Amino acid sequence: MTRPTSSLRHSLPGKLGLAAMPALFVLLWSTGFIGAKFGLPYAEPFTFLWLRCALTLAILLPLVLAMRISWPGSAALWGHIAVSGTLVHGAYLAGVFYSIQLGMPAGLSALLVGLQPLLTAAFAGPLLGERLGKTQWLGLVMGLVGIGLVLGSKLDFSDSLFEGFGLGALISVAVALLGISLGTLYQKRFCTRMPLLSGAVIQYLAAGVLFTLGAWLFETRQVDWTPTFVLTLGWLVLIVSIAAILLLMALISKGEASRVASLFYLVPPVTALEAWWLFDERLPLLGLLGMAVAIGGVILVAKAKPASAQ
Repeated sequence: MTRPTSSLRHSLPGKLGLAAMPALFVLLWSTGFIGAKFGLPYAEPFTFLWLRCALTLAILLPLVLAMRISWPGSAALWGHIAVSGTLVHGAYLAGVFYSIQLGMPAGLSALLVGLQPLLTAAFAGPLLGERLGKTQWLGLVMGLVGIGLVLGSKLDFSDSLFEGFGLGALISVAVALLGISLGTLYQKRFCTRMPLLSGAVIQYLAAGVLFTLGAWLFETRQVDWTPTFVLTLGWLVLIVSIAAILLLMALISKGEASRVASLFYLVPPVTALEAWWLFDERLPLLGLLGMAVAIGGVILVAKAKPASAQ
């Protein structure tokens, strides 16, 4: 009788740990928006992202070499992975960081780029030949209505287009949303054979080229190396770019990727709570209602089957 009891005692912590891993991943991922808010007063966006990318590669590349992880088997696949990295990491991160730099609240930025499943579903028709079902169309409408409520709750024509930020921030976050949406579709179409860890290295290399060009062409590249900036940069590299990615790989290997995808819908409200606690960012009741409607629309789009399967 002691063996089953002992086995149960040993397996229970493992099961609890596995159950907590998806939520931990989402919690870590949400802090990327908070890190941008903390670090941008001390470095311009492209410069900040170049440093983050360079330090991430300095850790990931030796790890790939030490573990003797295989690399993509063809030059064409290398190119496709580089394109996806430029979109998924380069355009996405640059757009998010510039939107926050231009005054957009971190929670609102997380909500807007969290609409990625909606835009991906809209693009999937013309690009991948997938037709939307009725439930997905309902989700798209809900997402648009929700975003309209959130943005409308922050209208302030006496100051700028929106309270605390203007059209430039909206354009920046739109670039981020387009980047992550098109990059996801591109990766789904051309990078199905991408090795996860070595593929991530190639993606970060491609994004690093974009960040380097942006920093040299548009920024002064000056950095105020305060303790806050150093700690923030370290968090974004070690916790978000390394630990969260490795955690995602572990979840995928254990067959838990679907749970992570579902919990991704919690990133905007978790980020909003963090931003409220740390920066006193607030949404009025109408904005909170809009956030709930938009997240509900995203869930409908992501969960519903396409028209051909209904």
